[in-house]
Amino acid sequence: MSQGAVPLIERFAPIAHGYDVLFCDVWGVVHNGVAAFADACAALGRFREGGGTVILLTNAPRPGAAVMRILDRFGVPRPSYDAIVSSGDVTRGVVEARPSQSLFHLGPERDRPIFDGLDVSFAPLEAADYVVCSGLFDDTTETPESYSGMLAAMRARSLFMVCANPDVVVERGDKLVYCAGALADAYAALGGEVLYCGKPHAPIYQAALARAASLRGGAPPPLSRVLAIGDSVRTDLTGAAAFGLDCVFVTSGLHAEHYGSREAPDLEALNAVFRASGVAPKAIIRGLVW
Repeated sequence: MSQGAVPLIERFAPIAHGYDVLFCDVWGVVHNGVAAFADACAALGRFREGGGTVILLTNAPRPGAAVMRILDRFGVPRPSYDAIVSSGDVTRGVVEARPSQSLFHLGPERDRPIFDGLDVSFAPLEAADYVVCSGLFDDTTETPESYSGMLAAMRARSLFMVCANPDVVVERGDKLVYCAGALADAYAALGGEVLYCGKPHAPIYQAALARAASLRGGAPPPLSRVLAIGDSVRTDLTGAAAFGLDCVFVTSGLHAEHYGSREAPDLEALNAVFRASGVAPKAIIRGLVW
């Protein structure tokens, strides 16, 4: 779907019956980096009560089990979802496939659980065989420009970068902070080779589809029965469209202040963005409400 105005819906329930599985974004849809969105969690729970399966699909650069602990802390009820598939999980698969190579971890210490249980050899940047980027060392004070020298040094050595979180920015409370995707994009702009492990790229959707099949006790569900929910054109909407999924776009998340406000999104501006990107969601909703 890429032509015409996308409808604004007030509630999710009227379209929920058309799907068996939800691939739901986390940050900006289920929580804001500080606390859970109660209405969204309740809506996901209602979908599950009706027989649906909810897979939380996140670009968090850590294993799904670690994401679950964070969601617990934010107050996201476990009965609101069936499973979590993270870009951290996909990244672990890439690292496992390179057992004889050393890596430089570009990212904060809090992301180190991504390597737990793996046979990993860490090295300084000047000696590493490749780089795993999970974010900025300090996303409260730094920007991608802070890394221009490091990225140039990486490019000079033609180092391969694994991007464990393709998000460029996310909300943390009422602020936007840079993510690994911003550094990966800057490195790619220098001509560096980058593998993006999360949305909008196919591997994370393939992993989520396989998980849905295992939870439902059979073959993967038809793509026509899987709905993506997210708040980012770049990751959620583009990724869903490329994988062949319908998408409901949440306006109260990442793009809220760019297109009107959280309470009154500018639908004309949003539709112009969809047209420019060449993809459009099935519907727009202010926040996920049953």
